[in-house]
Amino acid sequence: MLQPRARLVSITLTALVAVWLTAMIVPPVLLLRARSDWLIQLEQPAVQAQWDAFREEMKQQSGQAGPVQRKVPKSAEPPLRVWLRDYLWLAIFAWLLFGSILSFFSGLLIIGVVRGLTSRE
Repeated sequence: MLQPRARLVSITLTALVAVWLTAMIVPPVLLLRARSDWLIQLEQPAVQAQWDAFREEMKQQSGQAGPVQRKVPKSAEPPLRVWLRDYLWLAIFAWLLFGSILSFFSGLLIIGVVRGLTSRE
């Protein structure tokens, strides 16, 4: 049977791994499920018309003098559509990479605190 210290550290480590797996799997899966619906909504002519109207407004405001200089967006498509279509896998990779790094160092801190608490007993 494990000592109380080893048991508490083992339980903490198991909980951290479970939280990490949940954080690494659930958000990308939800994003991939919602992606097709979002792309269908973003392909509607009304959305493109709103984006074109916004770009025209920015063109008109870009030449005016004032405290804020507006830039005309370069993309002919709404940015969310471009992001969902072209950069989704990059975003998922970044989520996995940075989330794992953050989880690793947070886990080290938590395990250190748990070991420190159990060493006093």
